[in-house]
Amino acid sequence: MSEPRCKRLKTSLPICKNHKALSGSRVTQNLPAVVEESLCGVTTLLMEAAYRLQALARIFEQHDVALPRVAGFFHQESEKEQKQAEAMLAYLTERGAHYCNKDIKKPGCEDVCSLIPALEVMLAQWKELLSCMVELCQLAGEHGDPHTASTVKGCFLAPLVPKVKELGDLLTNAKRAGCADHEPGFGEYLTDQLLEEWSGI
Repeated sequence: MSEPRCKRLKTSLPICKNHKALSGSRVTQNLPAVVEESLCGVTTLLMEAAYRLQALARIFEQHDVALPRVAGFFHQESEKEQKQAEAMLAYLTERGAHYCNKDIKKPGCEDVCSLIPALEVMLAQWKELLSCMVELCQLAGEHGDPHTASTVKGCFLAPLVPKVKELGDLLTNAKRAGCADHEPGFGEYLTDQLLEEWSGI
């Protein structure tokens, strides 16, 4: 007999509205339906984040922008987000949950042509992920699922907190170097050179 569906609380989590739980799964233990749906939605959010960072990397590889270290930085962060998405998929499988394959949204960064807007897109994305992870921990705790709360906190939330701070520092330094909001200039070139020595994110 399947678990009765919980009433959805008002939340900003990307809950999978059309989620289909695995019926009769022998592995599922103490995984509330609303937590499973939220895990499914957050996994898609991580995949979208990886796709967006990959799109930003491609912008800085173009011949009219040509910032190879900046492009490499976005490629590196895209790979990390993809690994996080795969880790959450693995956790869903481990708990006997089901991931609904959904369409990944367009990156939405087609108009970005310089470093400052790209870093701001990335910072907004990470802050959104941070907020979702905090809320996911709270949701799991409220529904009596301490295992999910502990896993999300240790494997997904904890590594994200210092990354947001370090990206904020990088954004501040890029502005100090003279990076503009629209037209790339010497500030972008200087930041690109400094990224070789960047040991943060």
